[in-house]
Amino acid sequence: MVSKFTSGLHKVIVIFVVLTAQLLCSQTKRDTLKEQHIVPVTIYKKNFKEILPAQTLSGEELERLNSHSVADALRYFSGIQIKDYGGIGGLKTINVRSLGSQHVGVFYDGIQLGNAQNGLVDLGRYSLDDLEEISLYNGQKSEIFQPAKDFGSSSSIYLQPKTPYFTGNKKTNLVVRLKNASIDLFNPSFRLEQKISPRVSASFSSEFMQSDGIYRYRYAKKYPDGEQAYDVIAKRQDSDINAKRFETSVNGTLNNGTWNVRGYGYISNRGLPASIVNGRFDARGARMSDENYFVQAHVRKKLFPKLETQFKAKFAYDYTHFLDTVRTEYLKYADNTFIQREVYVSSSNLYSINSNWDVSVNGDFQFNNLDANLDKFSFPTRYTSLVALASTYQWNRFKVLGSVLGTFVQEHVERNIKSPDRQEWTPSLFMSYQPLIIPELTLRAFYKRIFRMPTFNDLYYTYIGNTYLKPEYTNQYDIGFTYQKSFDKPILKNFYAKVDGYYNKVEDKIIAAPNGSMFRWLMMNLGLVEIVGVDVNVQADMMLGNVKLKPLLSYTYQSARDMTNPEDTFYKDQIAYTPWHSGTFTLMADYKDWSFNYSAMYVGKRYDVNQDNNQYNYVQPWYTHDLSVQKKFNWHKQQFKVSLEMNNMFNQYYDVVINYPMPGRNFKLILNYTL
Repeated sequence: MVSKFTSGLHKVIVIFVVLTAQLLCSQTKRDTLKEQHIVPVTIYKKNFKEILPAQTLSGEELERLNSHSVADALRYFSGIQIKDYGGIGGLKTINVRSLGSQHVGVFYDGIQLGNAQNGLVDLGRYSLDDLEEISLYNGQKSEIFQPAKDFGSSSSIYLQPKTPYFTGNKKTNLVVRLKNASIDLFNPSFRLEQKISPRVSASFSSEFMQSDGIYRYRYAKKYPDGEQAYDVIAKRQDSDINAKRFETSVNGTLNNGTWNVRGYGYISNRGLPASIVNGRFDARGARMSDENYFVQAHVRKKLFPKLETQFKAKFAYDYTHFLDTVRTEYLKYADNTFIQREVYVSSSNLYSINSNWDVSVNGDFQFNNLDANLDKFSFPTRYTSLVALASTYQWNRFKVLGSVLGTFVQEHVERNIKSPDRQEWTPSLFMSYQPLIIPELTLRAFYKRIFRMPTFNDLYYTYIGNTYLKPEYTNQYDIGFTYQKSFDKPILKNFYAKVDGYYNKVEDKIIAAPNGSMFRWLMMNLGLVEIVGVDVNVQADMMLGNVKLKPLLSYTYQSARDMTNPEDTFYKDQIAYTPWHSGTFTLMADYKDWSFNYSAMYVGKRYDVNQDNNQYNYVQPWYTHDLSVQKKFNWHKQQFKVSLEMNNMFNQYYDVVINYPMPGRNFKLILNYTL
């Protein structure tokens, strides 16, 4: 393993030298004009011309949406399905437009969070305390000055940490926060920012979370004929968590450039809740211990009037210990450890031909390997090279962006058979047009073809993996419009609407199928899924006397059907856990130092993983209502904020994933001190 790791580093160095030489032989300029866009929830600024708008949450809105983690906040976006296995310690993953969680790229401070083992990013690990913005892009960012990996996902989530900002002669910022909840939550955190020089600043933050995870829930079950099987009030016992997060960054400016270095660590020991089956409410789930660390750096600089470049690098180390405490007559306890390592480097170069036409060349290299204590494990190593060629052009009110991504994958294993090398070229095209007769209206459309490589678990998990799996492809078609207008009215100040219709097709979908017994599965390419959907977002800014109001409505319709085999009983049935209808309504109100927030969420009927859409697999719709009130005040020239939240105020029983009950009514108190 050491020799392969060293070989990977040699490749990193060679590619870095080649990209840097190529970069120094070019020339350019960038238009630094910043445009304002209204998007759902907030108005935000971008450095480059947006063709497709993002759904964005930023600033204080993140603190007001009764959200504990990134996964909780993303529920308010349209087109999203969250898989939440309950409680604080349970796994939380995201699916966008039913394409699958592995097709979602999650980027932290501009660099992707990787997981070559299973392709999933547990969004429950990431707190909102240090984030200034969350953005969701369908397809990809409509920018070309970005790493090649940013072109490589069907949808992307960008988590932007806070950047130190100092007012006047102030050189130190300190925020101390304490959260306490009825689910025995103790969650202190702090963030310290220091101005080192006029061009350099640093920040350090840390958070501790502890909870026994015990909460009451109501669980009812009916037979298919409607007769009541049972209806009980029980306690969740296996969702405890003990977690520590720490993060530090140093930020600086150069002449015509910026740089930053960031370190991140997350250590946790938590319970993974067990499913409620056969009326057993005392079952204990698995336990998982995590240690996740990464260090990353970013330099961006304008070299010449027409040339801008940026370089990014990252090293990540992830350790996972999984202990399954459930034992059957067929299976022993699962007691497995996994270690992942990742090295990533990227060079992006932007050349501005004129004020309306830009081109870019972007190259990345990534090294991944995985160790595990599984019997007869393959110990895989993956080398991934990516090259993205892109161009954007603006002609009057018409904008177009085209890109092509080349992905080259090589793998090595210490034993068993390795997966074949892969070479793929995938295109995308984005367009927008603003009619002269209706300047508030923007019409847009995009097409994108992309793929995802099978994960290490898909390929190499002992007795389950299939090294001959093909990549999973998606074709995305989208057409939509945005309408935004400001009003000089006594009540209505701004109005924004965004509507998208889309058709997605997933080919060679990777699925798990039984192989001889229910305790041995085989990964294979069998699936074909077609998805037709509509996303709607509406937002307004209003004034009612001295009260500022901001209502927000999001709605999603999705028909996601399994088109694999006409002979299957579930042919053309809705795929698992995809509701036809879902939506949220949020109302924010501000009066002087008081803030009020109400949010309602609805998820319609679905079917579980047993595929057939029948009464046995039916999952009931669910809804929740949340309230919060906040008060800011000064005491001895110090700023304080107190927040009180009531979540699931009507004590609604619901499952996001069947047999994993979510908490009923619960309360949270947040104390915030700012120096």
